[in-house]
Amino acid sequence: QVQLVESGGGLVQAGGSLRLSCAASGRTFSGYAMGWFRQAPGKEREFVAVISWSNGVRDYADSVKGRFTVSRENAKNTVYLQMNSLKPEDTAVYYCAARRGYIRVVVLDEYDYWGQGTQVTVSS
Repeated sequence: QVQLVESGGGLVQAGGSLRLSCAASGRTFSGYAMGWFRQAPGKEREFVAVISWSNGVRDYADSVKGRFTVSRENAKNTVYLQMNSLKPEDTAVYYCAARRGYIRVVVLDEYDYWGQGTQVTVSS
């Protein structure tokens, strides 16, 4: 049974940093893309970042480029999202997701597995 468990969310002031973790289990994720999405109150879930588990290729939403960094630690089967220079508009529930293959990685409907989400709140 595949499980994705996010952690690391919390309350932070604007300009601060947080690191989210996504612990993956239940299968081998080689060949998978591991994505981060977020959903703010009253808004649709949106793509944030993605990394290929196999070769480390990464992509980011324009709104987070230069501030967020996605990485993976194969030995721990864990994906991270380092978030710096946080802004109030980054406030959302952040989700980790996994899909086979590195195609259409910004499309949330293409993902097979999802975590339960972790709340990030950025105060002004």
